[in-house]
Amino acid sequence: MSDVPTSRIQSLNDEEVQENGDYVLYWMIANRRAKSNFSLQRAVEWANLLNKPLIVFEALRVNYRWASDRIHRFVLQGMADQKRDFADANVTYYPYVEPTPNHGRELLTTLADKAAVVVTDDFPSFFIPTMLRLISRKLHVKLEAVDSNGLFPMRSTEEVFKTAYSFRRFLQKSLPPHLEEFPDVDPIEANDLPNSIPVPKRILKKWPTASADLLKATSKALSELPIDHSVGPADFEGGRRAADDVLDRFIEDRLVRYGDGRNHPDEDASSGLSPYLHFGQISSHTVFQRIADHEGWSIDQLSDKTSGAREGWWGMSSSSESFLDELITWRELGYNMCAHRSDYDRYESLPDWAKKTLEEHAHDDRPHTYSLEEFERAETHDEIWNAAQRQLVRDGRLHNYLRMLWGKKIFQWSATPRDALKVMIELNNKYAVDGRNPNSYSGIFWVLGRYDRAWGPERPIFGKIRYMTSESTRKKLKMTEYLEKYSE
Repeated sequence: MSDVPTSRIQSLNDEEVQENGDYVLYWMIANRRAKSNFSLQRAVEWANLLNKPLIVFEALRVNYRWASDRIHRFVLQGMADQKRDFADANVTYYPYVEPTPNHGRELLTTLADKAAVVVTDDFPSFFIPTMLRLISRKLHVKLEAVDSNGLFPMRSTEEVFKTAYSFRRFLQKSLPPHLEEFPDVDPIEANDLPNSIPVPKRILKKWPTASADLLKATSKALSELPIDHSVGPADFEGGRRAADDVLDRFIEDRLVRYGDGRNHPDEDASSGLSPYLHFGQISSHTVFQRIADHEGWSIDQLSDKTSGAREGWWGMSSSSESFLDELITWRELGYNMCAHRSDYDRYESLPDWAKKTLEEHAHDDRPHTYSLEEFERAETHDEIWNAAQRQLVRDGRLHNYLRMLWGKKIFQWSATPRDALKVMIELNNKYAVDGRNPNSYSGIFWVLGRYDRAWGPERPIFGKIRYMTSESTRKKLKMTEYLEKYSE
């Protein structure tokens, strides 16, 4: 019945479709977009099969960890875009924002009581897997989770890949069939859906639709919510339209210099897409297709050599291949880990060799040690590290290359590796708009050896963990303007 690949569909309970239900319910929690979304496409398929109207329900809690003006504003701006995107569609879009903790606790189950089937998003990190597990036990209707995270269906292999090289080689052998299984760009427009119906009045009376003023995410609207107001908005906008603009500017202005320039803070050649990908406001399929169109690429340009090399397999320009290695190999490597290991965010998930060398050097003297609060306030002796931390706190993002140095220094200046891990997770997830993502944990745990190998010579504190210094970073990178911008 489904055009959505079965490899992307996961049944979360053993309940049946309720033929007498009033509607199909799509509970949008991670793929927060109306375009190129396998989850929405699956919900549309159910609506057509059952001849039922479709309700798209998107909610925003207030008591998730690290809830702040920064994250709320970004999500609310996305919801405002969704409201516009769904305005003329033959579906009912129901945006709900909790005014107080747990106000919306029974809302999903109440909506599901009248649903024929519930479709949601399969996202493998943060609180979402636990939430879905708990909800699946409460519903008396079929619940499906759909993977629309990346180009490769994350549950299509049971293997947890230990290096980017091994995963890249696997993708070069296994990805091609999935390059011909893209989601419908506009699944609603492509289908003749049954007439929409309003959300039942009894539900709206208790859980009102988010107002237009709230979706504007003004300072006043945010100030009335019980979230952390000390973490202010990022220096960029949220939502599908902003994501499209960021992608346009990247392709037009920076893609050509991405390969050589993305590591240099002064050149600012990175894509800026990570926050939008994290919140599902743009699809990796959309990004890939735009790059392919820009290159005039077709699938028959793929190389027959599946050696795991970083460049040459796609048959595109060097800069585009470098970007796709980040978008697909490195990004989806994190999803692979989180999809198959529930301990992805714990010290115990590190490779054995890394834990061994870390434990051997756990009691080495540290030339400097800082508390979480000192790190947070950028009160270290290191000019480059302080600049990176100020960028994270002020802007809601951290330069890609400096993120690695930022983590290595936290490790070097913390009393233990476990302490360093706690600091990295706290600061990244609190301040980075793209935090709390599988990719976040890839970067954080890479600092301590995940996806890496043992390096020599063995050093104090680091042992065989890859070593980085601010001095070598300063020599390699163009960062004069960056350091001036974030000097204080």
